Amino acid sequence: MFVLVEMVDTVRIPPWNFQRHLNEAVAEELNKKLANKVVYNVGLCICLYDITKLEDSYIFPGDGASHTKVHFRYVVFHPFLDEILVGKIKYCSQEGVHVTMGFFDDILIPPESLQQPAKFDEAEQVWLWEYETDEGAHDLYMDQGEEIRFRVTDEVFVDTSPTGPATATSDTPAPPGQPTAPPAEESVEKKEAPYTLVGTICEPGLGLLSWWNN
Repeated sequence: MFVLVEMVDTVRIPPWNFQRHLNEAVAEELNKKLANKVVYNVGLCICLYDITKLEDSYIFPGDGASHTKVHFRYVVFHPFLDEILVGKIKYCSQEGVHVTMGFFDDILIPPESLQQPAKFDEAEQVWLWEYETDEGAHDLYMDQGEEIRFRVTDEVFVDTSPTGPATATSDTPAPPGQPTAPPAEESVEKKEAPYTLVGTICEPGLGLLSWWNN
């Protein structure tokens, strides 16, 4: 679930931190920059593990800060495929069951990966498992906050780096009295999570089954 990743970065130390030990100042700046951030194709950064090498520091003209190239190892959340994790149901939608691990929320279990037969209750906005017993089928709801075990089957990284402003699709001026820009709801793009895990429920799956048997 957690891995150590070797990284290299140039760290800028402002002048008011020159009185501090270099390692302490560098560690603080690295955690400010990386902690709780997703690095593309690497994972969710948690905290600095150690600093393996500090190269020479330089002060450039016009900038009173020092710049140091640093080699370090960082603790990163990046589960391997087929790893089994434990989380809690955050909410349900037509897309599937959304799971949280407390520090990481972008986990999705799509409908086809739920225990079958499963169906979505539109009124309650919750997925339910039609659990078969000798007495017939029983609807076991996948309620918010329920603990769940799931197996990681895929991961999706999205490059969310800032891009330039969108160019106009036409140079033709708008007619008098008409807006020159699209409505706000059309111009605002839906935000995508930079790192998403896709999983499938593990047997016996939800704690609902043990609750029913008790």
